[in-house]
Amino acid sequence: MKRVFDYFYEISRIPRPSKHEEKVVVFLEGFAREHGLVYKTDAAGNVLLSKPASPGYESHSGVVLQAHMDMVCEAETDFDFLTQPIETVIEDNWVRAKGTTLGADDGIGMAIAMAALTDDTLEHGPLEALLTRDEETGLSGAKALKPGFFTGRYLINLDSEDEGEIFVGCAGGANTTIRFDYQHEDVPAGYTAIRLVVDKLAGGHSGDDINKGRANAIKAIARFLHQIWQRCDARLVDLRGGNLHNAIPRHAEAIISVPAEEKDRLLGEFNVFATEIKEEFHVQETEVVFRFESVETGDTAQHRAIEKSVAHALIWSLEAVHNGVLEVSQDIVGLVETSSNLANIRTNEHEIEIVTSQRSSTASALNYICRMIAATFELAGAIVETGDAYPGWKPNMKSELLRVAIECYKELFGKEPHVRAIHAGLECGLFTEKYPGLDMISIGPTLRGVHSPSESLYIPSVELVWRHLVSILKNIR
Repeated sequence: MKRVFDYFYEISRIPRPSKHEEKVVVFLEGFAREHGLVYKTDAAGNVLLSKPASPGYESHSGVVLQAHMDMVCEAETDFDFLTQPIETVIEDNWVRAKGTTLGADDGIGMAIAMAALTDDTLEHGPLEALLTRDEETGLSGAKALKPGFFTGRYLINLDSEDEGEIFVGCAGGANTTIRFDYQHEDVPAGYTAIRLVVDKLAGGHSGDDINKGRANAIKAIARFLHQIWQRCDARLVDLRGGNLHNAIPRHAEAIISVPAEEKDRLLGEFNVFATEIKEEFHVQETEVVFRFESVETGDTAQHRAIEKSVAHALIWSLEAVHNGVLEVSQDIVGLVETSSNLANIRTNEHEIEIVTSQRSSTASALNYICRMIAATFELAGAIVETGDAYPGWKPNMKSELLRVAIECYKELFGKEPHVRAIHAGLECGLFTEKYPGLDMISIGPTLRGVHSPSESLYIPSVELVWRHLVSILKNIR
């Protein structure tokens, strides 16, 4: 296992935010040259590393080990993901990072693939490692992949997060972007500015964690704004929160201006609201923080706010828009079928932009949830655009690779693995479009808190996945 963790540590030292993977591409090309591997890099920056079959396995079918290079960048402190290395720590058999996402999604998948390519004791047919760019913010690497870039008949995706589970399907998805145009209005004399903050929510992966009952910071702020707008002549100055489309927002804040005489009463209401939210989410949100702060604005008579009609439409639509699970699968018990995540919001000069992310394992349901989200904001007068959807991955329960993976797991560990689909998106759906007939599964070690600074990797699970992978490579024909 030392080989896997050595590579994982090296990868963690390389800055690799989505769309900025140039340094890790250079690293992989150097790795290939150092170990005598054949390699190529396509126009999109995807890298393929190849190794011949081990002696006696030349007639076996080729296997592709697949992982993505980029990582989600979330931090609790000031941190420059473009220049600074991730600092890792080990606590009670878990690897974590200091105040940031760890990048085990999918740095550990990369490390496992690299270890397989450099371990000459393994028995395997022709072996390839496909390492793709920009999985987390648009799957653009997989989308740009050309037919024929790799040759393997089987593909093992190393981007799953639960050891002992074999994934055979995933959701498709799309992003819906909303824009409200606005003009500024002067805040009346006698108003005071307040910042409302919701912080340190659990957050997490907008696919895999969407059914875990976690709060959404943007929805929480919108809920309070809607509550006070019913009776108070408040003015909205700024509203922002969330970060990435595939992360549940952990932080949101609003600046509002209210009549000075209303300030103390609003503080009381905010404290009551904070208590209510903490009680509603008392299991999942144990660290949540609410702050009510005065804001210095100079001459408040000249302070500018978002025009009242647009602020009203914005707050009402944020209160109304669906967030979370919409439907569960009728075929697989416990699987979320369709969901939406209110991902981030930014107030810019004369424009407010909102990004939402929809997922579904059913194409018609994905289209429906996208139209539902669009309709909510279009009724409020916003401009709405839904981006290109990426396809889901339909389970193939007759897969030969799946059969071998199940048998190997049972032989190694004396128990059945769990075979399931995942609500998160994987690149496998895109591969099926360009490589018809490709036989795929997805496995990986146990991760928790992905897409948030609490991301952690369970160390003992890495060895189990490694042993399972070694056995699959030996036995698949």
